[in-house]
Amino acid sequence: MERAKVILQRSRKKRLEQGHPWIYANEIERMEGEAAAGDLVDILAANGRYLATGYWNPASQITVRVVSRKPVDALDSVFFAEKFRDCQQHRRRFVEDKDCRLVYGEADYVPGLIVDRFGEILVVQILTLGLDVRRDEIVKALVDVFAPRGIYERSDVGVRKLEGLEETTGVLYGECPRIVEIVENGLRMEVDLVEGQKTGYFYDQRENRASIAPLMTGWGSLSGIRLERRAASELPEGAAALQGRGEAGTTEAEAAGDSVLVPVNANGKIVTFPYWDGATVLECFAHTGSFTLHACKYGAKKVTCLDISEHAIETARRNVARNGFEGRVEFVVSDAFDYLRAQVKGLEERSLRAAGGKGADTSKPLGAAGRTWDVVVLDPPAFAKTKNAVAGACRGYKDINLHGMKLVNEGGYLVTASCSYHMKPELFLETIREAAADAGKLLRLVEWRAAGKDHPQLLGVPEGNYLKFAVFEVRSM
Repeated sequence: MERAKVILQRSRKKRLEQGHPWIYANEIERMEGEAAAGDLVDILAANGRYLATGYWNPASQITVRVVSRKPVDALDSVFFAEKFRDCQQHRRRFVEDKDCRLVYGEADYVPGLIVDRFGEILVVQILTLGLDVRRDEIVKALVDVFAPRGIYERSDVGVRKLEGLEETTGVLYGECPRIVEIVENGLRMEVDLVEGQKTGYFYDQRENRASIAPLMTGWGSLSGIRLERRAASELPEGAAALQGRGEAGTTEAEAAGDSVLVPVNANGKIVTFPYWDGATVLECFAHTGSFTLHACKYGAKKVTCLDISEHAIETARRNVARNGFEGRVEFVVSDAFDYLRAQVKGLEERSLRAAGGKGADTSKPLGAAGRTWDVVVLDPPAFAKTKNAVAGACRGYKDINLHGMKLVNEGGYLVTASCSYHMKPELFLETIREAAADAGKLLRLVEWRAAGKDHPQLLGVPEGNYLKFAVFEVRSM
């Protein structure tokens, strides 16, 4: 039987020709032939010219999703295996870690499918009806190409309802333990495949987490610590171990002589703490502590790891322990908005008392509020999941960034992100600029990043450009 054809309206915007793989219902003039939901259809321009082939779902506003710009016989395991091999080649070329996102939907020319690798387990999200009816073919192709120990489905996302589908989870192939260990940038961490957010872990920030390395050292001088040459015989055991690792700036030639460079404090006493030059760091919305782990790896002195979820913080504790960072991390279970406001309020109270202000209430103890850090990291969940939520999201982003930058030590850094697609980059930057003005801070943009290379962006598909990540130097006006 001849395949049904979808004829597009003559007056539509030429989004398809510019690379976008979605055809909305209001772009379709008519259909020639018949197609059941999930069937392949050929997409034709108003003049009858072939444009692409995609799968059809009349129940969805995105009525056709393009799978090929050339005619395709069938969406079978052979088709999917060819796509997955292309995905595999891209990751081998650009992604150092084996644990990563393997298939990224539209950007990998498989719209509606997400596949993440966690150790020997693949976790899949099937988001559309056109792929849901081909679950068996997808699983077979994944097994053929990636040879996993198991495949677990996490299609427990609300977007499936727009396709007329129910949410579903469970084992699709092999054996799938609930907890698996992954390696990211040399760090070991656990992932909960069943209860973890989304597919279990957020790979899109991998390269951004590594980018904070330059921020983690170079802070010792602010504490009055300086490098000084001392006779090797003067070194206590701790300092000797320190310079042996090169962390005191000692070269092999110097270490072999009679004197070495060692860190000393303002009183001239040799500092034996190995991370004397490290930053103090606050990570908010820490989830399972990924930025905390990277901060410790790159030399942070002390990290405050904060999340509202006790379950997430317990996972973060285990991740910190498995990497040997216990002595440098404190854990806080709290709402980030409340915590940031409380710290700022405490800071303002301390300043008022120090200045002898009349409004200072000295009858109440200050407690632990009023702390500051060298680096504050804000990596919140999406505040704007729909276009109508943007105004509220702007208020949320302004709030956390305003309070966050107030807690950054002079000349320190604010690391801030947004994963809300509807929060456009220019709006995100404008919101932070407004926050800085209200906070009396001068921000210098050091770095601007997006998602990593295992989350490529398809030009012509703005929906893929969702993650915004910025590093700002913070100074007072």
